[in-house]
Amino acid sequence: MHPMLNIAVKAARRAGGVISRASNNLDILTVRHKSLNDLVSEVDRAAEEAIIETLKAAYPDHAILAEESGASGDSDHVWIIDPLDGTTNFLHGFPVYCVSIGMTFKGVLTHGVIYDPVKNDLFTATRGSGAFLNDRRLRVSKREKLIDGLIGTGFPFRIQEHTDAYIAMMKEFMHKTAGIRRPGAAALDLANVAAGRLDGFWEIGLSPWDMAAGALLVQEAGGLVGDLLGNEGYLAKGTIVAANPKLFPQMLHLMSPHLTPALRAL
Repeated sequence: MHPMLNIAVKAARRAGGVISRASNNLDILTVRHKSLNDLVSEVDRAAEEAIIETLKAAYPDHAILAEESGASGDSDHVWIIDPLDGTTNFLHGFPVYCVSIGMTFKGVLTHGVIYDPVKNDLFTATRGSGAFLNDRRLRVSKREKLIDGLIGTGFPFRIQEHTDAYIAMMKEFMHKTAGIRRPGAAALDLANVAAGRLDGFWEIGLSPWDMAAGALLVQEAGGLVGDLLGNEGYLAKGTIVAANPKLFPQMLHLMSPHLTPALRAL
């Protein structure tokens, strides 16, 4: 395992410990609304502090982009951190949430870790070295027809202006796939695409920390990742499509008629 990935794993497990301990005391947590439908708790902040402390101890000159504390530092190496993806799930005791840590070097995704503290599942990837779940090599699914595919998604809860377009896309997928799933943690959804548990995934209105580690996992497992047009730049645009190579173009084709000018301009 690459030394940087090893440190990221250490950081993710530390954050997972914070989250797991807090899961036994949900009724006493302090929670506030960052924006509509977007919650944050003291656990998010404590988990993020544990991650940053671990990363900075090993790499004090690296930059940070974290969900709760924002951007800090100036470096070619940037750690992109979501300390608790699926906060709303966590606060309701719904057991679908994770820690996500990605790293870019000169803007290129290089390392990624997603840790599911509920199942003790550790997803890891380093560019050019493959993706793994614990010690098992991951590959995306081999399904060739969208009608046979199980597709993950997430509701565009932060950006309400795209709701109608999203509903139209979802209706298409409802009719032309084996099923749609919306667990509520985008990073974990992407990890499940890499593991072949989902055949594809799409979402609108995400942040870089929701996507960074998961996108690399999908790529290193043999999948394709892009924005709603299939292009690069999804981390900045906040829209993502991820799937195995056979289903990726089929998903883009199905969504294309429902892309509004605003979505195309992202």
